Amino acid sequence: MKVAMSLLCENPLLRTGLTTLFHEFVKHSLRLFPRVSWLLFAGPNQEWTIEDPRVRVDRQFPANDRLRERLFADHFKVPAAAHAAGADVLLTIGFVPMRKPLPVVMHIFSLQHLDSQNRVGLARGLYRKWLTQFSWPKADLIITNSKFAQSQILAVRPEFSDRLVQSYEGLQHEQFTPIQVSGESEKLKNQFGLEPGYVLWISNFYPYKQASLLIDAYAKLPDEIRRRHPLVCVGADWVGELRARQEQVAKLGLRNEVKFFGWIADEWLAPLYRNGRVFCLPSREETFGRCVIEAMACGAPCVVNDIPIMREVTAGDAIVVDFRNQTLAAKALAKALTDESWRREMIPAGLARAKHFTFERLATERINAVYKLVLRKKV
Repeated sequence: MKVAMSLLCENPLLRTGLTTLFHEFVKHSLRLFPRVSWLLFAGPNQEWTIEDPRVRVDRQFPANDRLRERLFADHFKVPAAAHAAGADVLLTIGFVPMRKPLPVVMHIFSLQHLDSQNRVGLARGLYRKWLTQFSWPKADLIITNSKFAQSQILAVRPEFSDRLVQSYEGLQHEQFTPIQVSGESEKLKNQFGLEPGYVLWISNFYPYKQASLLIDAYAKLPDEIRRRHPLVCVGADWVGELRARQEQVAKLGLRNEVKFFGWIADEWLAPLYRNGRVFCLPSREETFGRCVIEAMACGAPCVVNDIPIMREVTAGDAIVVDFRNQTLAAKALAKALTDESWRREMIPAGLARAKHFTFERLATERINAVYKLVLRKKV
């Protein structure tokens, strides 16, 4: 089976979880399915590190740093090129091409456009609503990454029930481990000026991530706790949200206690998780939230927002609190930072929970689903 997959939706200047997903999905499928080959469509400046005789990378089309050209390529040029190259199926993220000469497997990992509070932008919101109404129904198979996302999709499109597959995200367990590398804390101090014991937030500054609520809750902690446990925010800007949070911190008088870093190289992620005292994700909207299981796998207890997907992913092995209630959120942070008996219970529970999520399982579930589709189409 030859599988074509478009990676063009990724902006090479702004890495997201998709970057890891693409590489790990292909890497594990090559090992688990020797009769599967890949045709990948990547932009000229997109990173791709896997070299294998069964992987061909086509770089003639632009990625998402050239949005209009990329959309045209994904909707018209990529499907034609995949078909001409003999692909059996095309895998996409969030859309079905307007030109559809072969079966399409569509991944849906984002539902932010369904809620105007998420501020995805007028043009992006209109485009995604158009996809939901006119593009999604043309998919031959749909894959999403949680039971919650599955229920949300079926609420919008109940007719997808016979072609919707739920398959959890995976985790790079060789990278995200609680075992510290020799000299790791010293390297973090030299690189970022950080001592172990901080409160950690990692994400691009999308509005729906609600970094503002975390900052407000952190501001309510006693001065002594804040002095021992600064708040560290790691992630790239999005439509001015980072500047807004920096201004918020200044108004609260927390400049010495809240540190902002831009997006960082992947090599620093696990050390940051391991040396943090607690990891926080106050998001209003997620379909999975992989950073939470990354933190758990590194031995960092988590405090997450009270939304269905966080209850599903953490399965009780984290503090779940409504961050809109600043008093409760501050108490949750204080407990995670200072309650040693809770930490002794929660850290091993989080480590065990994280083991449930593997890229081997992801690749097996998703390639098997694609195989069934291709065989059905050939009958």
